[in-house]
Amino acid sequence: MSIWANIGQHFAKILLFLFVFCGLIWVIDKLFLAKRHRALGIQKRPIWLEFTADLFPIIAFIFVLRSFLFEPFKIPSGSMIPTLQIGDFILVNKFTYGVRFPVVNKKIIEVGEPKRGDVVVFRYPVDESVDYIKRVVGVPGDVVEYRDKRLTVNGMALTYQSVPYVAPVGEIEQTQLIQQFTQKPLQATQWLETSPMSLGGTAHTIENDPQRSGGFASNFYPEPPFENMENCQYSYTGFTCKVPSGHYFMMGDNRDNSLDSRYWGFVPEKNLVGRAFFVWLNFSDFKRIGSFK
Repeated sequence: MSIWANIGQHFAKILLFLFVFCGLIWVIDKLFLAKRHRALGIQKRPIWLEFTADLFPIIAFIFVLRSFLFEPFKIPSGSMIPTLQIGDFILVNKFTYGVRFPVVNKKIIEVGEPKRGDVVVFRYPVDESVDYIKRVVGVPGDVVEYRDKRLTVNGMALTYQSVPYVAPVGEIEQTQLIQQFTQKPLQATQWLETSPMSLGGTAHTIENDPQRSGGFASNFYPEPPFENMENCQYSYTGFTCKVPSGHYFMMGDNRDNSLDSRYWGFVPEKNLVGRAFFVWLNFSDFKRIGSFK
């Protein structure tokens, strides 16, 4: 699922340019121009100089906040339903997995690493100009197995408890039309997926479509070649993958409607952007504002 396509990266480049340009003007003004104006008895600076120099503190604040602390994103598709809905505006913690230099995304300070169960924004391995968001299922060295819609990590099966399905705002009318047309009840189901304590003990809700088979071949086809594809074995009932060093295995919570690591492969550590943790706005449902896991 892409987030704002590549708009965010273009904005990052523009912001970096403004930070450098306005910063240079601000420094030149403070060190040279201001003294010269005072010596010549000039009381008022040129409008362009005054505007540019005074704008720098604002640009610097936004640059530091967005580049190193928190960055907003918008969810445009449903691959993370039910955790994240279409139209959610979310905040991403940029320093959880290390401080990175903006635009090039080069890590300069080590802080932490993704954990199983984290919801992560990253640069799409196939096209790094696009940002994606998924959940971490496997960390380096893990053996991830997904068969018949059940996940196993390092030989330890995750547990599943059925929870009532609640159609999100915007889907209720569509759901009613589908039911009237097909004369069948809504088939999508949601499950509380819980990992063993040895794998972190995290719990979150996922969604499955009972009308789709649990086999890999019926829903997705790998997009060869992807890096380290030899680490995966696919069959009609599912797949098994060993996560290579420096990479992560990502899956969407909407398991039957998500193109993720099952399809395009592992996510390199260098592609990580940050950990998503808070919905700060949804125009269709203000009740969604708050943290999530």
